[in-house]
Amino acid sequence: MEQIFKQCPACRTTWFACTDFLADPCLQLIGYQALFENLSKGLFLFNHSCGTTLSIAVENLQHLYSGPVYKESAIGSKRCPGHCLIKSETRPCPVKCDCAYVRSIMQIIKKWHKGEGICVKSEAGRNRPLQR
Repeated sequence: MEQIFKQCPACRTTWFACTDFLADPCLQLIGYQALFENLSKGLFLFNHSCGTTLSIAVENLQHLYSGPVYKESAIGSKRCPGHCLIKSETRPCPVKCDCAYVRSIMQIIKKWHKGEGICVKSEAGRNRPLQR
């Protein structure tokens, strides 16, 4: 049996691979919910075309990033722009902070090539890209 990467709790659309999830044009990255005590447990937030918001833990997408991971936090300092404090903020962070790698992963997600088509709701209630 093939392992499921993520399943939408509302419409039951299933993604079996991380790459399928990221390439789905029916999904849009809308933010990041930080967990400063354990950054890998923070959540990337995605809107699905069925109207549901899905979350994926940072640890499930860490493999996309191969750059530096800083040890020191800049949260609350004068040099911190506060991006991680605003859930809907998806811009990269210019500061060398322990949170910076998460912001870098968000940029990778945002630049990921999406599949072709527009999303429509099927008779079964599942959203699928409509190929043109």
